[in-house]
Amino acid sequence: MYEEYLEFAKEIALYAGKVMMEFYNDTMSLSYKEDKTVVTIVDKKINSYLIEKIKQKYPKHSVNGEEESYNNSKEYVWVCDPLDGTGMYVNHIPVFVFSLALVYNGNPIVGVVYNANENKMYSAIKGQGAYCNDIKISVNNKNFGDLGYRTNVEIFNNDIIDDVSLIKELKSNSKISSIGSVARSCMAIATGDFSCDIFPGTNHGNCDIAASSLIVTEAGGRVTNLYGQDQRYDEDIKGAIISNGISHNEVLEKVRKYYIKK
Repeated sequence: MYEEYLEFAKEIALYAGKVMMEFYNDTMSLSYKEDKTVVTIVDKKINSYLIEKIKQKYPKHSVNGEEESYNNSKEYVWVCDPLDGTGMYVNHIPVFVFSLALVYNGNPIVGVVYNANENKMYSAIKGQGAYCNDIKISVNNKNFGDLGYRTNVEIFNNDIIDDVSLIKELKSNSKISSIGSVARSCMAIATGDFSCDIFPGTNHGNCDIAASSLIVTEAGGRVTNLYGQDQRYDEDIKGAIISNGISHNEVLEKVRKYYIKK
């Protein structure tokens, strides 16, 4: 059954990729959410399409979408960010992906992240490893401070950590980036190119990383909230540390120094 769910998720991802690329070079009208993040017709179109397909194929399932949700069952929930990296997308910078996970009782069991720019489909089923275009992938074995260790930090208004002060400390032991798409950064961790991501996102943050949390974990990495705890992915989260696993505890100790709210 999980294989069926994965194939369904891939079909949605391919549709999302077509929509993204269709509108990519257009000048489009933008709107803004309460947190001042941008939303486009592309986000809404993909999110609505997912809900339509879930109603047809899995009517008892729920959708928790970045832009729109459906049903309120907590058993099977499709958690979706239709366009992760919208800010990059609207400025015609090719760092954006589609992210979709099926979460069962709070735990991701199927996940896909699709990078339409490179036609790369990242996927995982719980307990079966992680893949990119059906080729198995794995995290790197770098320790924090090793040459080439890279940390991506997404900058958000949040009430958990002082991310600016944290970055100042991290940069003495790690190359720092902020590429504008946490899901894309997580895929770089899953393939061994990056080593860590610190994600302060809270409200709807589960939509950004539900699929990534499964893919990175299945690739041999580790994912917790910013307090080092496991968390559900069918509801708002308390940020995330996504890592290659080896360096996770050391990074967590750095993060703990900069808690705003403990």
